[in-house]
Formats: sequence, C-alpha cells, structure tokens
Amino acid sequence: MLCGPKGNTALTMPQCAVCGRQTDLCELPGRYEKYCLECSADVAASILLTTEIDAATLTGEETSGLVAEFVQVSRRILARSQ
Repeated sequence: MLCGPKGNTALTMPQCAVCGRQTDLCELPGRYEKYCLECSADVAASILLTTEIDAATLTGEETSGLVAEFVQVSRRILARSQ
C-alpha cells in the first residue's frame, strides 16, 4: 500500500514541535504540541518561570533572577529550533 504524497511506504515518526527530531515524544498538560525529552523540559520550565515571574510582579517582588533564568531557557529553545 502506498503512503504519503510521493508513494513512500515508510511510516514517518512524529517530530518534536521545537527541534524537529524524530524520537519518542512527550505531551505537556494543556499543550497540544509534542516535544522530545530535552525540549519538553525546557518548555515546561519556561511555562513555570512565566507563571512565577507574573506572580512576583503582582506582589512587587524582585524578578531579575527569574527573568535571567527565563532568558537562558529561551535561548536554549531558540538554539534547538534553528
């Protein structure tokens, strides 16, 4: 039986939504994308950091440490996506 647009018989594995690797993927609660293990850890960390930064901002707490960590995680995600 033919599969795919060019009649390729090989089944394609799903790709990570960030880096595009074809490997076992993880799902994060509330997200429809799937990620490899490394990317899922960074995406989860960025979600948590965003929540913590928002909460600290609302209570008037210092956020520079959280923002610095968020920048590091964001850079890793960006580097992996390119």
